[in-house]
Amino acid sequence: MHRINKLFSTIAVFLLMLLPAAASAADGHAASEPGELDMKNYIFGHIGDAYDWHITTINGHHVSIPLPCIVIDGGLHVFSSHKMAEHGYTLNENGKLVNAATGKRPLDISITKNVCSLILSSILLVTLILLTARWYKRHNVMKEAPRGLPGLMEMLITMVTDDIIKEGVGKDWEKYAPYLLTAFFFIFLNNLLGIVPFFPGGANLTGNIAVTLFLAVCTFLAVNLFGNKHYYKDIFWPEVPTWLKVPIPLMPLIEVIGMFTKPFSLMVRLFANILAGHIMLLGVVAVVFLTAKLGPVLNGSMSVIAVLFGVFMDILELLVAFIQAYVFTMLSSVFIGLSRQEPEHETKQIETTK
Repeated sequence: MHRINKLFSTIAVFLLMLLPAAASAADGHAASEPGELDMKNYIFGHIGDAYDWHITTINGHHVSIPLPCIVIDGGLHVFSSHKMAEHGYTLNENGKLVNAATGKRPLDISITKNVCSLILSSILLVTLILLTARWYKRHNVMKEAPRGLPGLMEMLITMVTDDIIKEGVGKDWEKYAPYLLTAFFFIFLNNLLGIVPFFPGGANLTGNIAVTLFLAVCTFLAVNLFGNKHYYKDIFWPEVPTWLKVPIPLMPLIEVIGMFTKPFSLMVRLFANILAGHIMLLGVVAVVFLTAKLGPVLNGSMSVIAVLFGVFMDILELLVAFIQAYVFTMLSSVFIGLSRQEPEHETKQIETTK
């Protein structure tokens, strides 16, 4: 009975989270005709970056948090995004900041919504880790088992370390554990924050290809900077028939391309899955407003279905948030492990010595 009550409480929380977000979306992204929803602005306005953080819309008035714009355009200019026009700047059709007089884009290093979300999530992640470390510093783990946040963090860290890092990297896994654990918790935390439709959540950080590109580059550097000589031998002089290597280096060329396709797959997989999940959830919520002209009976019934299906999609997104963090860490561990493998004859000699 207790589990059933917890389940219904969870569903109620998600309903309360979805409904304000949907109402805000309808008010904030309406088309020129009253009662009509502009789907393009509605969807891309939520998944795209912005120079302010939209909170809600009340009686047609947008409530948002202005973010600092920092541009280098004949000098350094710092101003609030709400005073953009006063400083001679505007947004182009792609939502990028441009000089209103020339129409050219300056060097833009502004604190946008995604950048602000990155800063907030990083602070939150560091806080969670420090709180967990403080508990272990103040308690004897041989006498007292961790509960609450320390217990949850220990469970996740142990799972990632034992099931992913040790199995994927193999020997010397301790060197790569800090990066891989950081990548897992960073992706997982930002995936969760992306599901929450109100501040400080709602930013599409891991659905931004620039962020997933950076994470993929980190894995690429970890693989190729610390790969052993056997790894590079397999790339530039693999054990295949000689005619596949000279005079045309066919197999080395394929191996070199593979060096870049692996991180590329990491980048696209995380980006595409998170972005698609957000678009699907926004599309389900939009049904409530797209059926507004069909009458109260049809609109009411479709609204109930859309909200219930939206709750299901939101719960599914929780699973996807974990799976994508798990998969990225697992593949990164495997790629690092492959770059650290020893030749078979050396491995047999080591086993014989043992």
